[in-house]
Amino acid sequence: MPTINDVITTPDGTCQVTLSTPDGDASSGPWPGVVMYPDAGGVRQTFVDMAERLAALGYAVLVPDVYYRDAGWEPFDMATVFSDQGERKRLFGMIANVTPEIMARDAAAFFDYLESRPEVRGSTFGTTGYCMGGRTSLIVAGRLPERVAAAMSFHGGGLASNDDDSPHLLADAIRATVYVGGATDDGSFTPEQAKTLDEALTAAGVEHEIETYDAAHGFAVPDNGPYDEAASERHWQAMERVFGANLR
Repeated sequence: MPTINDVITTPDGTCQVTLSTPDGDASSGPWPGVVMYPDAGGVRQTFVDMAERLAALGYAVLVPDVYYRDAGWEPFDMATVFSDQGERKRLFGMIANVTPEIMARDAAAFFDYLESRPEVRGSTFGTTGYCMGGRTSLIVAGRLPERVAAAMSFHGGGLASNDDDSPHLLADAIRATVYVGGATDDGSFTPEQAKTLDEALTAAGVEHEIETYDAAHGFAVPDNGPYDEAASERHWQAMERVFGANLR
């Protein structure tokens, strides 16, 4: 898939992004836009590859460097980051800096960028994300509801927590169709939390689907230790179905 590197100016600086579009003549576009939010490990080649696969289904897919405020940050080794105490501390420090307010501010810039691109059609978009990015996807849908038509989350954590900024508390604002693919035995998104999220979205009249995959947290991302090919293929089918129904 054609992929370009670009820079988006946000209220807080400049964010490196990639934009992947389908193969073939540009005359076959423009295409619906999707923002793909990486997991806690941040943007890396795995997510460029994933964006290109999604683009092949007929989308213009933006992958942002959500840690751009930490200029020059060193990539994490996903095989050791959680067992290396120094790297784990660095990772969680960077995660903490990406607040819901920052997520929404950045998303507005990402959507403006997509809307300005000749490859992209429409003024509403899809969001999808993994782990930390899955939470971001739902927060953005709740904080910028007029710009998100479909929001997807895969092995996302903190979707229905006791925190004041938990995504489930935004249910009344969400206009998007929501899909959540949770992991088995995931302490960051338990069956009780899935029930809380379901109840909040149902009460708000949000079209949604919450499923638990028979796989561990990290199942959809190929460079994660718990990657599960069967579960990952299921997640691709879910994206094709949900985005196909809501963005085309």
